[in-house]
Amino acid sequence: MADLETITYEAHEGVAWVTLNRPEVHNAFNAVMQHELQTVWRWLRRDDSVRAVVLTGAGERAFCTGIDRSEVLGDARETNAGAAGGSGSRPDPGAGPEPVHVGSGTTPFMFDDPGERLGPKSNDLWKPVIAAVNGMACGGAFYMLGEVDIIVAADHATFFDPHVSYGMAAGFEPLQLLPKMPFGEIVRLTLLGNAERMSAERAHQIGLVSEVCPVAELRERAGWVAEQIARAPALAVQGTLRALWAGRELSRGQALGLGWAFVGLGTDQESLAEGQATFASGVRTTPRIR
Repeated sequence: MADLETITYEAHEGVAWVTLNRPEVHNAFNAVMQHELQTVWRWLRRDDSVRAVVLTGAGERAFCTGIDRSEVLGDARETNAGAAGGSGSRPDPGAGPEPVHVGSGTTPFMFDDPGERLGPKSNDLWKPVIAAVNGMACGGAFYMLGEVDIIVAADHATFFDPHVSYGMAAGFEPLQLLPKMPFGEIVRLTLLGNAERMSAERAHQIGLVSEVCPVAELRERAGWVAEQIARAPALAVQGTLRALWAGRELSRGQALGLGWAFVGLGTDQESLAEGQATFASGVRTTPRIR
């Protein structure tokens, strides 16, 4: 893994930890972080030693507060100044991550979606991703939370979407969370903007969050979930995950029609025989009760 500027990466015992590491701006993402997250998600597709991932933010104040608006506004001023002056430049493939552009110069029709690189599913990663939400999660953070598979939250975590409070329509972010939340809840969270924040307890009540714990226990709780998943055969886990997401996005009949394909692709005869042998041995796992 190459050196990373805005995130940290570590992996052990089949679990990778991806940490958004800009605590000075509440882990808001800039163009560099977008590029680095895409690099990591794509890298993880090829690293068979990693079977599950935990995504979290540095510090205890914020998981992620969306896009770094100071960078976007700065880029917009520079772009508009260049357009006004009529100056141009040649494309530079070695210039690094391209800044996010809202609109394109004089027209609004070429729009850079700030979140298109952020999520694991958008980058075709089908290893389970557990989010450990360690504080505020708002706005563009929902690109990531909408594409993770399990969310564990610290008891002081909050969720909100400030777009409308700042005069912006909220489109992509609530749509990412809509399949995970009751309609009325996502409408309320989105339209109330900065006026109200959803608590970790309420997020747990409505099913957005699967577990709430003290912040001191967050790493252990999220890590335990990832470790247990990582112990199962990767093919079976990923086949199951693809089936579940297909069921969420397709009609019931369409998803059931693909069921045997997921079972066939996700079942390895060697792993199946090993599982049968374990069952026959009488050895049983002592479960943790949630």
